[in-house]
Amino acid sequence: MMLEGKVALVTGGSRGIGRAIALKFAAEGADVAILYAGNTTAAGETALEIEKLGRRALVLQCDVADLAAVDAAVKETLGALGGIDILVNNAGIVRDKLVLSMKREDFDAVVDTNLGGCFNTVKACYSHFMKKRAGRIINISSVVGLMGNAGQANYAAAKAGLIGLTKSVAKELAARGVTCNAIAPGFIETEMTDELSEKAREAMLGLIPAKRAGSAEEVANAALFLASDLAAYITGEVLRVDGGMCM
Repeated sequence: MMLEGKVALVTGGSRGIGRAIALKFAAEGADVAILYAGNTTAAGETALEIEKLGRRALVLQCDVADLAAVDAAVKETLGALGGIDILVNNAGIVRDKLVLSMKREDFDAVVDTNLGGCFNTVKACYSHFMKKRAGRIINISSVVGLMGNAGQANYAAAKAGLIGLTKSVAKELAARGVTCNAIAPGFIETEMTDELSEKAREAMLGLIPAKRAGSAEEVANAALFLASDLAAYITGEVLRVDGGMCM
């Protein structure tokens, strides 16, 4: 198994891409702590699936935009699971509108959660990784952070900021044996994309050379690679999983 004996902390781990990553890591031998915002039922179901794979699961409700709450969740994970080897920052929200009609609170909420939440978890785990002189940090960005998207100025700004944060943290921690990379998914089939109209879906697929949407499992495969020893000499990278959408 690629992650035998490791402990992973996955934010936004109850559904979608986060859930797929949590289950992929568990299948490869890792115990997994899941941070989730509000869907207790989904978080519990994911934890049950992790346990069915023979691994330990810890479920913690946490607003990642709240640094004190994140600190407490990280401490609880360290105490319950004995350490953290892999941090995956996947938690995110959307509040899409054109800039003209976007309220400042909608901009701030998305940036605070999608970018600020990543900063909070990295900060909370920073000393632990430095002392271990080992660790993997994987931040889930988006192709929107690379190319922008009308109606998503807040989301694109946060995801672009994640890339800058990733590269900065990678430079700070590389000498300590800690890698920090980002994954930029494209159009991925999740509950979020299920809400798109057929017209919007067709328009999106028209931008993808592969002519299909990706799956959460395919993003999880990329995360597994970056979390494993196979990627020990890769840091500060942005790995697109987008079917060629943003070349």
